[in-house]
Amino acid sequence: MAGTIPQDFIDQLLARVDIVDVIGARVPLKKTGREFSACCPFHTEKTPSFTVSPVKQFYHCFGCGQHGTAIGFLMAYDRLSFPEAGRGARAPDRLEVPHEEGPERRGPDPQPIYDTLEQAARHYQQQLRRHPEARRAVDYLKRRGLSGETAGPSARLCPPGWTTC
Repeated sequence: MAGTIPQDFIDQLLARVDIVDVIGARVPLKKTGREFSACCPFHTEKTPSFTVSPVKQFYHCFGCGQHGTAIGFLMAYDRLSFPEAGRGARAPDRLEVPHEEGPERRGPDPQPIYDTLEQAARHYQQQLRRHPEARRAVDYLKRRGLSGETAGPSARLCPPGWTTC
């Protein structure tokens, strides 16, 4: 199932899905004027600050700031990926989720960069132990509030002057 979901399908899906039905199936909503409210499912609260607007097809929590569409709610609440949430929010007429084929959006392999960064980290950790001016560097790092764990994450690389790493 490679590819992306076309934007026009997403727009069509959001137009057919009732956000009150999607959220109401998971959170007990109470009608308050033109909107619905509830205690937010994303953080603990005693008084409702979570609102759902059927007119705007949008939800918002004034307590924690969570907001979005029916698909965004499913992604956050049910911890679904975007395609899974799109399938879960399908309108009653059960639209088939299309995918646009295209080149996979992959960049270059980041592993060589990670390897280089790891080598640099090991080099500087070793310098904190072996360099003739290591004591000055360690004192400076301590004054800046860095711990031995930050400066050298293994006991054999722990800089002199630090009792624990």
